[in-house]
Amino acid sequence: MIEQAAALQTYNNELVKVLEDLYSRRDDLNQQIKQEEDEKERLQHDFQVLSDKLKRVSETLSQRIAARAAFNRTISETEAAYTKILESSQSLLCVLKKEAGNLSKATEPRRIKDH
Repeated sequence: MIEQAAALQTYNNELVKVLEDLYSRRDDLNQQIKQEEDEKERLQHDFQVLSDKLKRVSETLSQRIAARAAFNRTISETEAAYTKILESSQSLLCVLKKEAGNLSKATEPRRIKDH
């Protein structure tokens, strides 16, 4: 009976030792879980911040692209109108020179030709 009691005591000591090891491993695992949950929460927050920033940048970018298109359209229309003005000015200058030449001829005294 003493041998059985000694064996029971040995089993009990080993059982307590194994349980203490399991408690310790569970505590380590709980600590790792807590760290990963904290990391997950931090990453989700960072993700939300970045998502909000991406949304704002995308909206601003769209507005700027639309503004650039308006600038390009205005510049193109202005250049086309300016080209027409230059062409009209050139035509007007040609007509004016021709008329000035005709007026000069009309106002010159006539020479009488000797036969």
